[in-house]
Amino acid sequence: MLKTSLPLCLAAGALALAGCNKSDSDSANGVAPEQSSEASKAAGDQTIAASLDQNSKFFQAAKAVGLDATLTGPGPYTVLVPSDDAFGQVAGDALKDPSSPQNRAEITKILTYHILPGVILADDISKAIDTGKGKAVLATMGGQNLTATKDGGKIMLSGDGTSKSTITKADIKASNGVIHDVDTVLVPQKSSEGAPSDKQGG
Repeated sequence: MLKTSLPLCLAAGALALAGCNKSDSDSANGVAPEQSSEASKAAGDQTIAASLDQNSKFFQAAKAVGLDATLTGPGPYTVLVPSDDAFGQVAGDALKDPSSPQNRAEITKILTYHILPGVILADDISKAIDTGKGKAVLATMGGQNLTATKDGGKIMLSGDGTSKSTITKADIKASNGVIHDVDTVLVPQKSSEGAPSDKQGG
């Protein structure tokens, strides 16, 4: 039980932090998408967690750190799900061994960077990009922002400047939110305070 409640508390805290960051970033970095009436009505029969491929690397990583419980909860959430191939291209060992307790903090940070509060359809992002003159800001549950732009007819998402991803399949509706498939794992900005997990090694 304790294992499940920790990520839920972490996610709730991150959600509050993302909400705080959103207003600060809107004017500086572009327009944040608003949840449309269509998004409010969007719903599938299963939760996000149940809708995901249970054998996928994203779900296995989420399960390892307890975020599968969050994605079963009421939400709503918008989840960016990288392909298995994308996970294989990530530098570092954390995502290659999600079951290791040493990797828990880093995996949680990466996965919450792919979870947005609310239901944000691709069309909502597209309209926000147009309104923001080519750029929209997406607040994540990890407390950092993603930037959405367009390349041709595709929606591109960029992280800390080194990672860029394309939405390959949009608006997979779940009972507690929506899923967008993406082709790259987005990398959150590294903390300037260093990495405690490196110093605590086993």
